[in-house]
Amino acid sequence: MPSKKDFIHVDYSWDDAAVEGMSPIEALIYRSNILGDDQRITNTGGGNTSAKAIEIDPLTGKEVEVLWVKGSGGDLRTSKPENFSSLYMDKLVALQDIYYSADEVGVKTQIEDDMVGMYPHATFNLNPRPSSIDTPLHAFVPYKHVDHMHPNSVIAVAASKNCKELTKKIFGDELIWTEWQRPGFDLGLKLQSICKDYPEAKGAILAGHGVINWANDNKECYDLSLEIIEKAARYIEEHDKGEMTFGGQKYAKLDQDKRNAVLAEVLPYLRGLVSGEKKMIGTVQDDDTILRFVNSVDAPRLADLGTSCPDHFLRTKIKPLYVAWNPETDSIDQLKTLLAEGVEQYKADYSEYYEKCKHDNSPAQRASSPSVCLIPGVGMVAWGKNKSESRVTAEFYNCAVEVMRGAEAIDEYAALPQQEAFDIEYWLLEEAKLQRMPKEAPLARDIVVVIGAGDGIGKETAFRCAKEGAHVVCADLRAEAAQATADELTAIYGQGIGVAGTGISGCGPAIAAEVNITDRDSVKAMFDKVILAYGGIDKVIVTAGVFLAPGQAGMSNDQQFDVSFAVNVKGGYIVGTEANEIWQAQGLKGALVLTTSVNAAVSKKGSLAYDTSKAAANHLVRELAVELSPLVNVNGLAPATVVKGSTMFPRDRVIASLTKYDVAFAQSDSDDELRDKLANFYAQRTLTKAPITPADQAEAAYLMVSGQLSKTTGQIISVDGGLHEAFLR
Repeated sequence: MPSKKDFIHVDYSWDDAAVEGMSPIEALIYRSNILGDDQRITNTGGGNTSAKAIEIDPLTGKEVEVLWVKGSGGDLRTSKPENFSSLYMDKLVALQDIYYSADEVGVKTQIEDDMVGMYPHATFNLNPRPSSIDTPLHAFVPYKHVDHMHPNSVIAVAASKNCKELTKKIFGDELIWTEWQRPGFDLGLKLQSICKDYPEAKGAILAGHGVINWANDNKECYDLSLEIIEKAARYIEEHDKGEMTFGGQKYAKLDQDKRNAVLAEVLPYLRGLVSGEKKMIGTVQDDDTILRFVNSVDAPRLADLGTSCPDHFLRTKIKPLYVAWNPETDSIDQLKTLLAEGVEQYKADYSEYYEKCKHDNSPAQRASSPSVCLIPGVGMVAWGKNKSESRVTAEFYNCAVEVMRGAEAIDEYAALPQQEAFDIEYWLLEEAKLQRMPKEAPLARDIVVVIGAGDGIGKETAFRCAKEGAHVVCADLRAEAAQATADELTAIYGQGIGVAGTGISGCGPAIAAEVNITDRDSVKAMFDKVILAYGGIDKVIVTAGVFLAPGQAGMSNDQQFDVSFAVNVKGGYIVGTEANEIWQAQGLKGALVLTTSVNAAVSKKGSLAYDTSKAAANHLVRELAVELSPLVNVNGLAPATVVKGSTMFPRDRVIASLTKYDVAFAQSDSDDELRDKLANFYAQRTLTKAPITPADQAEAAYLMVSGQLSKTTGQIISVDGGLHEAFLR
């Protein structure tokens, strides 16, 4: 039996003790999870596993044979029982009686699609999980356990020009070669015939697609999957071309700092180019593996051929955009020109591909911008509707590169014909799956930078925007506070996981950044970090501010004025003007919110520096609204005294205020009790008689970046509970 030491190219993870006592579905879940946990075995969301088991029919109470098979959607690594369909085997087999063969493409497509509509009639125990198109591939193989994986090493064989001969040479009679065809009922019937005609066979190579293998024992099926992958990987390794992989190096890579500098300048511009139909979020990969391909002699040829495995090009489109930029001699302006010309040509080519291959009932053409962009010396940029999708797109093209590497090592890479690729990409069943996707959240495609996110209004605003699907950058002067907020959001909305061994960035829906808004270099560095993480920015909300009472921190009045204006006025100016460079490069609508104060309109004793700086901030909002128009809306949020969760109200200031207003308190009161007393006192001075909270401010900040106030700019929105002294005059 295999052991861990027998495998070099995959991880052997089977543990007999872990499986002992499991039910059939539990054992299937175990096998699926450990298969999916290794990216070299199958990609995210890819592959299917199944098990045939005897279950008790809830209607008759009798034993029946049931197929448990991974349903439509989901990922093997994280699959649970609810991700698997369950179907009566006898009913599935009976569907063969109503299926008819058809050679004509349109007719064959129709009957294949019609059969998918029959699977619900074979559902066992009212299982709501929709059945995958691959169900017949598992059902009609007369073995109890079936694995259908998408390992790079085996796809390399399947995507080789002489795939049939290589299958025989590498696997002998263990695996039977089958010509390319889309998964479905007919392919299931072909596998059934293979099992009959080749009773000693253990699986089949699906040309251009992957491998499917079978056994009557759970562990034996797992072992076989790994043995097949290992055998293909070792064959490729024996034929590896070393430095001449992909024809050798054509361009030298830039060092990390230069790559980052190029990306920081180019990514917002590129994001604008690829976001013509809908805004996109980016993921950068620039490790040695992808750079070896992007910098190679053969990269233009192979990139133009496109991907082979359907799982790959459904994410990456039929091919990437490759730009022939020389990182050693060409300027960044030249790169921008090449990108603009390349994206324009890509869109034209994609529309031509659609028109050439479409059928009468094909879905409407989807976005024509590239999903993957390859830049010599720099790396790969993948795009998606959110960070998760762009990261998976990067992963899939990384898989495609490894497939091309393997195929070129052992033979010659061959992509799918365009028509076959189109018929997968615009399959009506695939379109139906897309239509079932939940509606995107309001800020799902937005990158929102919240400065001051470490606590108080900023933290609440970060949470409010994340709730609406935004990718949130939690920026703060205190790095640890920013990180704490980002960690809390990540715990709620998902962990950002990089793909092992690829260099694909691992940030998720929230990241932290340290920033000093009075320092332009610090602000630029913060925005550069955001660009490298997501590709650009959309909304910026500044809640950072400072309040200095007379004598506070041992400062003179002049020093208090300097600090107050530096943070509350100049800080907003620096952030706004730096962000505008990115907005202008993108050419996409943006929004800037600066937090001012009702004190800007109400004169008070004891807060001279603060109040005058906030009055200046109010006018800064109006000036920036003019300067940044028409692309960017600029508005101000003017809170009244928000005590809860604010660093502007440390214990000593709260006590001083309570004493000033003659509000009873005890020295033994907790910080929260003291703040509540002060907040309630302030509330009584308002028309609504209710304490003002950070959540109230966050709601207004969100409203100003939500798009609901898209025709409002240069305005100050007060959230003060109704202070008539601050009414507009």
